[in-house]
Amino acid sequence: MIEYLHDSQGVWIAYRSGPQERFLFNPDGDWIGWFPWGDGDVVTPDGAYLGTIHGDRLFADADHPYRGDPGYPGAPGHPGAAPYPGAGTYSGLPAQCADVPSALLWPRIAS
Repeated sequence: MIEYLHDSQGVWIAYRSGPQERFLFNPDGDWIGWFPWGDGDVVTPDGAYLGTIHGDRLFADADHPYRGDPGYPGAPGHPGAAPYPGAGTYSGLPAQCADVPSALLWPRIAS
């Protein structure tokens, strides 16, 4: 079952194939992160902190502690197209959190 993640405005920003899947993709199917520790913390393919899952949201925690270099997992296969899940509802940001910067979610456009 696909796990869809939204920002605070309810915009669909990322997904993974299932709650235990290791790789995270943006809605275009671009690989944007992975879960090296098996929890809700996501890092970019090069190992920088991307964000943390809060329910069905992906937020960047301002005070997130450094957890070490996770290494490189090897690139995933292409996930295929995920169906549009519809918009989520608005949710306030948790304390010390912000929406993940767009440049990290859509790296092809930012570069």
